[in-house]
Amino acid sequence: MLTTREAEEEAGRVAIKLAIKDLRKRHSVEEGAHAPAILALQRSPFASQGSEWKEKAESLELELQQCYKAQARLSEQLVDEVSECRASKALLEEKSAAVNKLQNEVAQSREKCLKLEQDLDEKSRAFDLIGQENEVLKTKLEEIIKKLRSTEAENKMLIERMMLEKMKDAEKLNEVNSMYQELMDQLKVSGIERLARQEVDGVVRRIEPGLKVRADSTFPSTCCHVIRAHDGACGSITFLNNSAKLVSGGQDRKVKVWDSASVNTVNDLHGCTSSVLDLAIAHDNRLVIAACTSNNLFVIDLTSGRTLHTLSGHRDKVCGVDLPRTPSRHAASAAYDHTIKLWDIGTGFCTNTIMSSSNCNALSFAADASTICSGHVDGGLRLWDSRSSKLVNEVAGHSSAVTSVNLSRSGNMVLTSGRDNVHNLFDLRSMEVCERFRVNGNQLASNWSRSCISADENYVAVGSADGSVHIWSRMNKGVVATLKGHTAPVLACSWNGLGGPLASSDKSGTICIWS
Repeated sequence: MLTTREAEEEAGRVAIKLAIKDLRKRHSVEEGAHAPAILALQRSPFASQGSEWKEKAESLELELQQCYKAQARLSEQLVDEVSECRASKALLEEKSAAVNKLQNEVAQSREKCLKLEQDLDEKSRAFDLIGQENEVLKTKLEEIIKKLRSTEAENKMLIERMMLEKMKDAEKLNEVNSMYQELMDQLKVSGIERLARQEVDGVVRRIEPGLKVRADSTFPSTCCHVIRAHDGACGSITFLNNSAKLVSGGQDRKVKVWDSASVNTVNDLHGCTSSVLDLAIAHDNRLVIAACTSNNLFVIDLTSGRTLHTLSGHRDKVCGVDLPRTPSRHAASAAYDHTIKLWDIGTGFCTNTIMSSSNCNALSFAADASTICSGHVDGGLRLWDSRSSKLVNEVAGHSSAVTSVNLSRSGNMVLTSGRDNVHNLFDLRSMEVCERFRVNGNQLASNWSRSCISADENYVAVGSADGSVHIWSRMNKGVVATLKGHTAPVLACSWNGLGGPLASSDKSGTICIWS
């Protein structure tokens, strides 16, 4: 198949050949037509002039041949020009197509350029708007920075004032300690040891009516009773005041009262709707308050077993509760919502809320019934004034979460246990560590593992994740007994206020009574 251009060139060559053939044929015809005339001229009187004419004819014929040759050259040139013309035409068509393509591209580029100009206008308007907003934010930032500087200045001033108040408190404490030491010296001179034990910050403690005198504690060595108390973990146990009766709360949502001597169930208290994490007993043994994972507390009458109030207000599980050791209508609770709440147990209403920067795992009322000792997840021990909701003092007692806060019977010391497996005995008057207990193998089982101090403040009992209970002696400065009897991690220990026995509970719901 020939292309269009090749076909046109071939047709041009054929036309040229035909034209040359026609010219030759015409030349032959003209020679035939002129032959008679030439003969007649040779016979005519003009024959004498024939030679001249013959020469002229030859010259004319020569000119004719030259014309034919020129015509042939012109024909060839014509063919070349036609070819060049066709090539130029084809090139022109290609250029026209390219021009059309470029024109289309230019049109598209113009459209894109127009669209980009519109986008640029929109971006410019948005940039102007952002610039205006930025200026407004800069103004607000400057105002906030001014407020921050003002707040920092006020904070600095408040810190200085707080330091001055602490210095004054320290001076007062030194005076009180000096008075206390003088009084102790006088008591030692007079030989009244019993009265010296009842002194608290220079004030003679008055024994309440009906209060039994405690006996000196001895460290237990034998498991005399094993009680299958609860279905599931038993994380809270406490003795009634000056009684051998033990109250336990467990994961089975039950609160039970036991006779530690006969291990018989005295009473089953119902009403809790979730696992019990902590228990508190009223000073007169009439009420028990159970702190539960359902964000509520339940005030239960120990005589009737009836729930008197449901204390609602916390927004997360309640892990600590306590009541003052003196007659009072108030209770304190701590939950994982960064709050400590004060309750009126007569009405069941919340009377005060204390906000804390760290969740509280355990708390206890001090001897004055208004100061609250709280142990927190950040390892801190804090003292709060329940009347003003203000932080009185704090100390970093542990490197990990505090799991237990147990006030001594005299009210002078508080025992704290932490997930760092260290147990500190703090002097509440100076907030200094009097003694620190630690032993290899003793490891707390949970964030709410409860330790305890004996009634005579000579022994400390702590449960371990391996099922053992370690007994420390403050006099011997070390572990005097390791009690084996549990088959599950020990969660709580409680010492009877009369000097014995010691009770411990574990994750399987078993309670061991030690003597």
